[in-house]
Amino acid sequence: MRRRLALLVAATTCLVLIAFLVPLALLVRQVAEDRAVSRAQGVLQTIVPLIGTSELVLAVEGQPVPVSVFVPTGEVIGQDATRTPAVELAAARRESFTVDTAAGRELVVPVVSDDTGTYVIRTVVPAAELTRGVTNSWLALAGLGAALVVLGLLVADRLARTLVAPIADLAAVSHRLARAELSARAAPAGPPEVREVAAALNHLAGRIQDLLREEREQVADLSHRLRTPLTALRLDAESLRDPEESARVAAAADGIARAVTAVIQQARRRGGEQQACDAAAVVADRLAFWAVLAEDTDRPVRRQLPPGPLPVAIPADELAAALDALLGNVFAHTPDGTAFEVTLAPRPGGGAVLTIADDGPGFPPDSLRRGASGSGSTGLGLDIARRAAEAGGGTLRADAAPGGGARVTLELLTRL
Repeated sequence: MRRRLALLVAATTCLVLIAFLVPLALLVRQVAEDRAVSRAQGVLQTIVPLIGTSELVLAVEGQPVPVSVFVPTGEVIGQDATRTPAVELAAARRESFTVDTAAGRELVVPVVSDDTGTYVIRTVVPAAELTRGVTNSWLALAGLGAALVVLGLLVADRLARTLVAPIADLAAVSHRLARAELSARAAPAGPPEVREVAAALNHLAGRIQDLLREEREQVADLSHRLRTPLTALRLDAESLRDPEESARVAAAADGIARAVTAVIQQARRRGGEQQACDAAAVVADRLAFWAVLAEDTDRPVRRQLPPGPLPVAIPADELAAALDALLGNVFAHTPDGTAFEVTLAPRPGGGAVLTIADDGPGFPPDSLRRGASGSGSTGLGLDIARRAAEAGGGTLRADAAPGGGARVTLELLTRL
């Protein structure tokens, strides 16, 4: 915007200067010509009264400009010159003439004498005399015009700063809001239109905060709604006669309670607050849980885990939820006995790369779209993992494993 305003002011100033300076330059040239011609005419007028007197020769020779007086007898007094057509015409018509020639401007004045006939006084104003001082005047006008253009650009730059600075602040605030810094607010400054946009952006940020607060409260209410069913489930588990079955059901109820608590904590977490965890520890813990189920269903488990620590910019509960969702897909969509592999490796530049691959039939068509699984499930497992990876600034990639089956790769960063 600053560049466009500068170009606009420069173009406008140049047009105005052209409209005024070009006629002024022509006027300066015309004034210089008129001044030189008037000086020459004044010299001729001083000679006119001396025609036919003895002082004529002295008067002609003492003039600052070369003067020639053509006598009716053919003699030339003063500067030697030939009779030009202008001299002949002035003698014949007895009228004064001004003629432009290659040497300059020729002035002829006829003087009629009753005794001897018509005298013609002639002088030539050189071209250099006609333009004396014009070049310097034009240079002064050009300098004045350049100074005005520079002054206009400076004024335009100052004006552009007053316009661009509030807009840049608005852009910075919008980027902060995009990074979930919902406390960011724009200062109302600049032109009225920009102040109105700042007020609208602040109102939008406040409205987003209100909506998120309402959503967090609604999610928080989930804990109270699920407390009674979970309590009943624990009582039922305790009433079971088989201790192993009772422990299994109680553990499942505790897992549901932990999942609900994690959802509530995630919803109430302030936007923009970055959390991190040790990916090696989280993956090892969750893989130990799933290894028991894999043993019950005769699934070989291949694992490649670094000793750690391996920090990534994602909360531990979100990484655990993503891994549970991906491994849950393996158990839900592959037959018993299907082997799977979990690989965790350091990422070049910091972070980690988590890969889950299986030897099953692979992804069904259109299974990567949110809400569509192709096998009767909710279709949200991959989306949960994708959102967890993107929350930490990473990515999720799903494709076919080299030996067949499905492979999902999560790339997690160290920091946002």
